[in-house]
Amino acid sequence: MSSTTPGPTATLLEQLGGLHDASRLRLMVLLDAHELAVGELAAAIQAPQSTVSRHLKRLIDAGWIQRRSVGPQSLYRVSSDDLDDRARSLWSVAAAGLRGEPTHAEDLRRVDEILSQRKTDTRAFFGATGADWAEVREQLFGTTLTHACIPAMLDPDWVVADLGCGTGQLAAAIGPWVGRIEAVDREPAMLEAARRRLADLDNVRFHEADMHAAALPAGSVDLAVMSLVLHHVEAPADAINAAATMLRPGGRLLIVDMVQHDRTEYRDTMGHVHLGFTRDEIAAWCDQAGVTLQRFEVLRPDPDAKGPGLFAATARAETAPPA
Repeated sequence: MSSTTPGPTATLLEQLGGLHDASRLRLMVLLDAHELAVGELAAAIQAPQSTVSRHLKRLIDAGWIQRRSVGPQSLYRVSSDDLDDRARSLWSVAAAGLRGEPTHAEDLRRVDEILSQRKTDTRAFFGATGADWAEVREQLFGTTLTHACIPAMLDPDWVVADLGCGTGQLAAAIGPWVGRIEAVDREPAMLEAARRRLADLDNVRFHEADMHAAALPAGSVDLAVMSLVLHHVEAPADAINAAATMLRPGGRLLIVDMVQHDRTEYRDTMGHVHLGFTRDEIAAWCDQAGVTLQRFEVLRPDPDAKGPGLFAATARAETAPPA
């Protein structure tokens, strides 16, 4: 008479099946370190909550994670106390395979940001009553208050080159606070959209040009900005060199772009030439251009954002770069 109790082989197959999915592995890594809700996990791996819920059910059924209820919320965590030696060894091998993966690093950064935004008051976090000051301020003044006032710290006499200006979002933010904006883009359609956006500003000049060539006179710019444009450029070193040539002695270069990632589909869907950049790459190109990299900071991710993580790098022209 056969027993209905699963044998060791059936149990092992069930456990292996639970991990046989890239998204479930990503969830497991996060849940091995933190106790998280469905919505937090969905934001961390940038997937619909319904998809994450299905993965969580599969992991629960396979015995990998456990769920506990706190008020209206369900929280999930790896069942570390319930895993036997074989399961622990299996998970150790699976987790080791994710270390160093750009996607895994992005997940961890997003979780850190999500956790930092949790309310100090546990009751408030789990949907009880009461709003904190941040929520009240957002209701009164919107979500852009903090960022909107930052450009006021720029020097009012500065000439700023917005290289790859696109539709002029950055120029619109800083234009009222500086002496002049030099808006450069190679795409006529982008420049036309920028002209419409910036029609109320009389200190913006537009240039249809490629960043590889020095579109502006050498030593004529106090700040050159390349925001989310370097990954579209065939030769980033040439673009940085061109920007450095424009800078006055002591001028600054600001680069905002994606950290290195593995979303290869971006090449086909959005025309990306490069899949993000590392600090070492940016530092080497700045050195070649005669400017000194001062800071390279990975930006805090927006939990609602769907793209890869971003960095901001600043460099300074200590002396006038060669023409």
